[in-house]
Amino acid sequence: MPTDDCLRPPVLRPGDRVMLVSPSGPTRPERVARGIELLTGWGLRPVPAPNAYARQGYLAGADELRAADLNTAFADPEIRGVICTRGGYGAQRVVDLIDMAAVRRDPKVVAGFSDITALQFALWQGARLAGVHGPGAAWRDERTPPRSAESLHAALMTTEPVTVEAVKEEETYPVRVPGRAEGRLLGGNLCLITASIGTPDMPDLTGAVLLIEEVQEPPYKVDRMLTHLRRCGALDGIAGVAVGQFTECADGWDTTITDVLTERLGDLGVPVLGGLPIGHGPDQLTVPVGTPAVLDATAGTLTVSAAVR
Repeated sequence: MPTDDCLRPPVLRPGDRVMLVSPSGPTRPERVARGIELLTGWGLRPVPAPNAYARQGYLAGADELRAADLNTAFADPEIRGVICTRGGYGAQRVVDLIDMAAVRRDPKVVAGFSDITALQFALWQGARLAGVHGPGAAWRDERTPPRSAESLHAALMTTEPVTVEAVKEEETYPVRVPGRAEGRLLGGNLCLITASIGTPDMPDLTGAVLLIEEVQEPPYKVDRMLTHLRRCGALDGIAGVAVGQFTECADGWDTTITDVLTERLGDLGVPVLGGLPIGHGPDQLTVPVGTPAVLDATAGTLTVSAAVR
């Protein structure tokens, strides 16, 4: 594994209070109720943030309210973890309001994915905080069955490395360039990665294993995003690419999402591994982000050090 110089929050333990926050889009209380049931079953004490169920159009309340909930969670010594309810849109609107001194003073594990990539990038750049890329508290059993729950539980409540194997049934499974790469795992949702270019939150990907996943973006838009990353130099010096789920990304053209990923990533000269069940699709698994990883595209595995200590 490469050198580990990230800020790891303490592992969650039974009895710990975790705050459920909505930094992006509005959530459904009935889905969060299922998440609360799940977290409670692990011995945790989930507490919805004051504005967790707020709504303002496509946002979970005004920017000030969403930022206040995050800062309340980061500042409260009784809160030991932050579980985002869902993604959607809006995290980039509040990340500049985060009290990074509070994050550094008392680091807490932050879990979420999709639009939460923007929040995790900001926490990485502002505090070098390792995070957890996994399902939010607005839980859907039909998409995230017991295996998904077990994966999130392991990432939050154990300090064991996480290994994810490529799955033949995943659409991106054919995307592969054999080889082995070591580097810090950074990334998440492709849209949010490209939207971070030019902001203070865009991490330096030199030596990193880049994680990408996406939902409901046709192949030409994925092509455009990957081309943007290539042209701006963001992919110069990366160690490898971990390709997660590209869910509902088909359109009427002959070119498939697998074609685009193979063509845009296959000539980078680094190992590339597709077929990882990480993202918006069924049976989503959880991985730490910001910690050292080994991508073995020959063996078909991604192994990542824990985000917690």
